[in-house]
Amino acid sequence: MKTLTVALPGREYDILIERGLLAQTGERVRAVLPRASKIAVVTDTNVGPLYYNRVKAGLESAGFETALFTIPAGEESKNAVQLAQLWEDFMGFGLTRTDAVVALGGGVVGDLAGFGAATVLRGVGLVQIPTTLLAQVDSSVGGKVAVDLKAGKNLAGAFYQPKLVLMDPDVLDTLTDRTFSDGMAEVIKYGCIWDKGFFDFLCAHPSRREIMEHIEHVLYICCDIKRQVVMEDERDTGLRMILNFGHTVGHAYERLGNYETWTHGQAVAAGMFTAMQIGVGLGITQDDDFQPFLALLKAFDLPDHIAIDNCTLEGVDDWNLVVETVGLDKKSAGDSITMIFLEKMGKALPVKMKKDDVLDNLGAVYGRN
Repeated sequence: MKTLTVALPGREYDILIERGLLAQTGERVRAVLPRASKIAVVTDTNVGPLYYNRVKAGLESAGFETALFTIPAGEESKNAVQLAQLWEDFMGFGLTRTDAVVALGGGVVGDLAGFGAATVLRGVGLVQIPTTLLAQVDSSVGGKVAVDLKAGKNLAGAFYQPKLVLMDPDVLDTLTDRTFSDGMAEVIKYGCIWDKGFFDFLCAHPSRREIMEHIEHVLYICCDIKRQVVMEDERDTGLRMILNFGHTVGHAYERLGNYETWTHGQAVAAGMFTAMQIGVGLGITQDDDFQPFLALLKAFDLPDHIAIDNCTLEGVDDWNLVVETVGLDKKSAGDSITMIFLEKMGKALPVKMKKDDVLDNLGAVYGRN
């Protein structure tokens, strides 16, 4: 088993990575929650039928009373209405402050259940069991939990660290190729911003089959990078911003498609390439990094470009929606925004820019100036 410890002031938790780990859920959760009696398991309509019974059996064998709360699969479930329903469900189950929530699913489940755990009774225990590649390498680690607002993605949330993260790579076998590629965008991001050697490793293993042959190594490297960044900057005020490489514009792409046309990974992939294009224009990014990056995106069926003239939201002007979404980016401060560029492959560079300058440079990429 591969183990990583996220050590923060006054608290720490482990990330456990091992094939077949789902079967150990009960004993692993009991070890970190010795006083808990009830576990509220939150999952979605895709994941629940696949894995809930196994998780339930393990939890009950460890002496927990469990209840299942299922949300519709998809980004549209990550909203305040679903959050309020979870609060009521948790109270109806009789959850107390010594009990816990288990998030069994992808990023939507993890974010929503995590925010529910952070806020009900002013905070109960949280265990993340991510079942998608994206959730395993990104959203389940680091303590960001949130719901979406009409204005944009993840705009209401909290920093709330889990008690434990359990990663069983075997659950990835049930993912569609599109969902697997969705996660690969975030995997590629880690190589871009932090570790050129890891980027080169990905270039040498450009297929789902090859990645799965080394999946525990891939998960370990990605989670270790995020662990290091989070331990230095838990609250996302400095170094942690580099984890948002590609996300400023990527979130705009997601919103253009009403969170349905393009996956998060597809949007981030195109957002990373857009950031590289802007970085080259500003003299920050080396354009000789383009080709291996583009080849890697192509290998995993990820786009390098998303048009901004085919918004699926009726009556909404495409460019104005991009402008609005970029302006609401969580890395904003006043009239400035911190953009993440690549100084070179494996080294991210945060640059504070005026929002108008960001939009001017983005407009230049799309011929909007």
